[in-house]
Amino acid sequence: MIFVTLGSQKFQFNRLLKKLDEIVENGNIKDEIFAQIGYSDYKPKNYKYKDFIDREQFKDIMAKSDIVIAHGGTGAIITAVKQGKKVIAVPRLAKYGEHVDDHQIQLVTEFESSGIISAVYDLDKLEEELLTIRDKQFRPYKSNTDNIIESIEDFIKGMK
Repeated sequence: MIFVTLGSQKFQFNRLLKKLDEIVENGNIKDEIFAQIGYSDYKPKNYKYKDFIDREQFKDIMAKSDIVIAHGGTGAIITAVKQGKKVIAVPRLAKYGEHVDDHQIQLVTEFESSGIISAVYDLDKLEEELLTIRDKQFRPYKSNTDNIIESIEDFIKGMK
């Protein structure tokens, strides 16, 4: 199953939803797809969706999926990789009214360069990525929280 999660910020991501609809209509992707479309006003024709889902539905759908297509938000990406999902991240772009700036490009680039996700910057490459992602190997996600806490503690101890 493919889970598309577009977050809950007040920005549409119609461009991604339309491209995915086109890909499914072409018949090359046979997987069941469910999308949480947020504030997008484009309504998919070829796969199931809801505007928003609650935490329990989110956890249930995430557990059933093996591929997650996420906008370039940190929370969506980390949630999926922590659960061992193969993630395709597509950054929202300001020029399409998908966000206020292009910071998601930098976020997605960092995750991709860490080897834990796949990134699609050009939606014309989404179909190819969907067809090949199952064969790709990714590094498991490893939280850096303990290192950050230790650094803060060392800093505070040094101030005494």
